[in-house]
Amino acid sequence: MTGRVAAILLAAGSSRRMGCCKQLLSLGNSTVIGRCLDTLDAAGIDEIVVVVSARGQEVVVAAEKYPVRIVVNPDIDGDMASSVRAGRDVVPANVSGVVVALCDYPLVLSATIKQLILAHAGHPGQIVIPCMDGKRGHPLLFPRPVLDELTVDGILRDLVQRDPERVQHVEVHDPGVLIDMDTPEDYQSICRLLAAC
Repeated sequence: MTGRVAAILLAAGSSRRMGCCKQLLSLGNSTVIGRCLDTLDAAGIDEIVVVVSARGQEVVVAAEKYPVRIVVNPDIDGDMASSVRAGRDVVPANVSGVVVALCDYPLVLSATIKQLILAHAGHPGQIVIPCMDGKRGHPLLFPRPVLDELTVDGILRDLVQRDPERVQHVEVHDPGVLIDMDTPEDYQSICRLLAAC
């Protein structure tokens, strides 16, 4: 029997390659972080932890418009794993799985998140990875006990590679799982994709 699935939205990035705060860029009728949070909400996740940096006060203001828990990554120069640990440590005990979502992938569909949750319900001990045309994408869903294995000197890839038998790939019809947004060119491309929908 599985418990609830929570989500950690990583929004602590410094956006160095973008040249401005990517989380607050306009996207459709919302912002990048707003679109990500709307997607998680539409997938039925009611426990969302948003991890921001100590310099991310404007991101905090944007996230506070949603019913989320906000956590500051105390390591200003921390990597993605440090943000995941900061978020994980406030996820309630009755959560059996955690979707680790990135603001860098704002086009992921809520239907894809639902597929990950369904796969977790069937195999609660496995890491669930979405794939599009055989290519691994984001976000990943980790069983809570597996996420607890993330140590101060580890990264998420370690958890995935530690035991291939506990990894489940789910084929999705969602190009958004592969579309990363790091540069102004990426952002313009994503805006064009949205405009064409």
